[in-house]
Amino acid sequence: MRQSLAAIVLATTVAAVTSVAIGAPQTASSALKAAVDAPTRTPANKLRDRYRHPAETLAFFGVRPTDTVVELYPGGGWYTEILAPYLSARGTYYAAAPMPNGVKGLQTLIAKDAATYGKVKVAAFPAKPGEPTVPAGSADVVLTFRNVHNWRFGGADAAQTAFNAAFAMLKPGGTLGVVEHRLPEARDSALEEKSGYMKTSSVIGFAKKAGFEVAGQSEVNANPKDTADWPEGVWTLPPSLRLKDVDRAKYQTIGESDRMTIKFRKPK
Repeated sequence: MRQSLAAIVLATTVAAVTSVAIGAPQTASSALKAAVDAPTRTPANKLRDRYRHPAETLAFFGVRPTDTVVELYPGGGWYTEILAPYLSARGTYYAAAPMPNGVKGLQTLIAKDAATYGKVKVAAFPAKPGEPTVPAGSADVVLTFRNVHNWRFGGADAAQTAFNAAFAMLKPGGTLGVVEHRLPEARDSALEEKSGYMKTSSVIGFAKKAGFEVAGQSEVNANPKDTADWPEGVWTLPPSLRLKDVDRAKYQTIGESDRMTIKFRKPK
């Protein structure tokens, strides 16, 4: 299966996404679909595809199998399981996170399956002196999935620093792809400090201040059932279900959070 996947990756590239219209449909290439369907993925992770739409999301961001891609804060490796095989033949994949705890998920994957994940490069983000980094101006794409709120918890300055660092990693013309839990614009901005949700305007504000341009928005990860006003913030909903058995069926019916999906571009 790995040999056939590699052959598909070598034969196919992801079509460039040129539309900037909100909600514009995107078509995933056969190589990307093969990575999403890879037998090396964890079955529990595959079950979440209906909420996270990985093929459509990566197609919207225009991620090609020849790209140098940086994923910020990969966590347990949900997207690593897709990006590592997708980029293994002709691309480069960096997992960038605080050292050492932020890369434990990747280390677990490597220990389990070095053939699939052994080529993944590790970088510290943010980096301390002496820690490995992503070379400035080297990345075609920087991705972050549901992490902006974590940076915001450290204060607006910390969030801005993260966007500035992503800008520095990218080549001119490179893409920053952001997926984040979405707070309605009319809500109190103070909720960004504790709810796990962010306003689209706030995310765009951080990106623009760093130097990015908005290249497109998609509703591929939208969930109109999510009203973003839950007792335990976004963690009330799946997959966290922080309230445990309290109204569990209700929250499972709602599903995972409503999410913005925004593509930014570093000007040439």
